[in-house]
Amino acid sequence: MNLSWIDDFMVLASTGHFSRAAEERHMTQPAFSRRIRALEEWLGVELFDRSSQPARLTEAGLWFRKAAQDLQAHVARVPGEARAIAEASSQTLRFAATHALSFTFMPRWLRALEVHTNVGPVNLVSDVQQKCEALLQQHQVQFMLSHGHRQVQGPLDEAAFPSVVVGADQLLPVCAPRADGAPSHPLVSAQGTAVQLLAYSAESGLGRLLRELRGAALERLGVQPVFTAHLASVLRTMALDGRGVAWLPRMLVGDDLASGRLVVAGEPDWHLDLEIRLHRDRNALGAAGEAFWAAASAAAGAVGKA
Repeated sequence: MNLSWIDDFMVLASTGHFSRAAEERHMTQPAFSRRIRALEEWLGVELFDRSSQPARLTEAGLWFRKAAQDLQAHVARVPGEARAIAEASSQTLRFAATHALSFTFMPRWLRALEVHTNVGPVNLVSDVQQKCEALLQQHQVQFMLSHGHRQVQGPLDEAAFPSVVVGADQLLPVCAPRADGAPSHPLVSAQGTAVQLLAYSAESGLGRLLRELRGAALERLGVQPVFTAHLASVLRTMALDGRGVAWLPRMLVGDDLASGRLVVAGEPDWHLDLEIRLHRDRNALGAAGEAFWAAASAAAGAVGKA
């Protein structure tokens, strides 16, 4: 039996019209009718009463509809179950992490954890937060690292994915300095001139935090977005070039601030204290994944008590 015949059957059972069902399945009506007949021949029963319009399910068809629903549900579970079996013996840890954390926080964090546990091979996907969240929700990765804030709930928090705070960072408004060292784009309204903002796109997790926590204040200030990107590293480059002010993680711009290439553009009220969170899949992670989660949670707890 061809599994796609089940999808054909379910569409026809729903519509009762061969022509409409064939259109939904993107094939000609004769081809669709042959597939339904092939399913009936395989089962050895007629599933539809074709003497009426729309076509009605026979008693055998009514029974098979429930069986088909069960088959579809089982087939949908097969990939996840297969991955779970593979992960039970796999030593590879699968991560998604935002770009900023991938090359600032994650390397030294993993090195510190190696003192407490055996960190085996790591497979990392580095992307914008929205896509990283989707990878975890789809069970394509076991863990996700991202910035967060206790006052802002994201999709993973709302869906009750377990998480632990593994570090801290700060989101700072920075810009290039003037010749006298003062900010070239200070966060103050001056003679009606709008502050030039280097903004995050909608996919950015940092942009989500900034909008939630300081969006109203930015509107009152009257900022003018002059450049938009989803990568903090791109906004950093534009800030270094003097194009405007950007909210960037201290981990990313610490050296720039220390050398004077960038300066803080606003008072402490504009600074945002952030958490670095490790989210995990709600399903079993396998021996290696569960051991890593235990070590990461224990290390985070020890830091919190210090």
